[in-house]
Amino acid sequence: MSGTMTPAAPPAPRAARIGSRLVRSDVPFQKGHTNFVRRRDRRGAWFVAPFLVVFFLFLVIPLGYAIYESLYTSKLVGGTSFSGFANYSTTLHSGPFWAGFLRVCIFAAIQIPVMLAISFFFATMFDLGVARFGRFWRTVFFIPFAVPSVVGTVMWAFLLDPAAGPFTKLVHDLGFHNSNFFSSSLIVPTIILIAIWEWTGYNMMILYTALRAVPREVVEAAVMDGASLSRIVLRVKLPLVRPAMVMLVFLNVIGALQLFTEPLLLSNFQPQAISDAFTPTFYIYNTGIGGGQYDLAAAAAVILAVLIIIISVASLLFRRGQGDRAQ
Repeated sequence: MSGTMTPAAPPAPRAARIGSRLVRSDVPFQKGHTNFVRRRDRRGAWFVAPFLVVFFLFLVIPLGYAIYESLYTSKLVGGTSFSGFANYSTTLHSGPFWAGFLRVCIFAAIQIPVMLAISFFFATMFDLGVARFGRFWRTVFFIPFAVPSVVGTVMWAFLLDPAAGPFTKLVHDLGFHNSNFFSSSLIVPTIILIAIWEWTGYNMMILYTALRAVPREVVEAAVMDGASLSRIVLRVKLPLVRPAMVMLVFLNVIGALQLFTEPLLLSNFQPQAISDAFTPTFYIYNTGIGGGQYDLAAAAAVILAVLIIIISVASLLFRRGQGDRAQ
């Protein structure tokens, strides 16, 4: 027994980590596999590259240039000089800018709940199969979103025209004489009407998709318990699509802050009803393009961008918190 020798254990295979994979380096055929993994990783980078190029060209670089422009002041006498945060102070103390901001807040507070309620109602009808030819009607509801906002706004402008619009004539026939949808008192409700028409189909499709993802077992259990249809919709399905609803609320708030096309086009029909600072984006446009104060407009644009970033981050944190509590 003393004359026998215990054979040495074979050396442990060496391994190397490439990307997220642990690859044995002593196996000959894995050299080609390693090259394949590296080529695949590079292909992934090439797929992301177009988005990154567009993102930097049309978001990061313009925002950086706006920040740079906002720190200077151009004058006819004296040229361009560094002014620090003077343009930001002027914008933050501007009454018209904050009046426009308050106006879009009122717009969002009315338009978003009404639009989401309509969207959820029709999404529920399509999900339950109550409406016949559901695929056809879903397409009909989605068409306004596919129509460019410029075309849709001009179409509504002619429909609501105070002189010859068919809706204006209908309102007159119902007894509401001298009604002007483009007056100072009705211009915001008119824009709300146009926005609801434009965006209800898009929100309805998002909610319809979320409703289709609700497990059938949950609905069947509610039916077995004797729950009514309204109870199933409000107590079962609505809570399960709450994440999608919250996401749409934040997206529509961001969209409301960027309201521009509708006021710009409607100002051609009734200029006295829409001021130069009707919305924050309208204030930026008229300050920069109309007034030639590009540095002041840049400061206002940066302030608006910061507000939108804050809302976006708040949306992300809120939805992440909702997901953690759900788990």
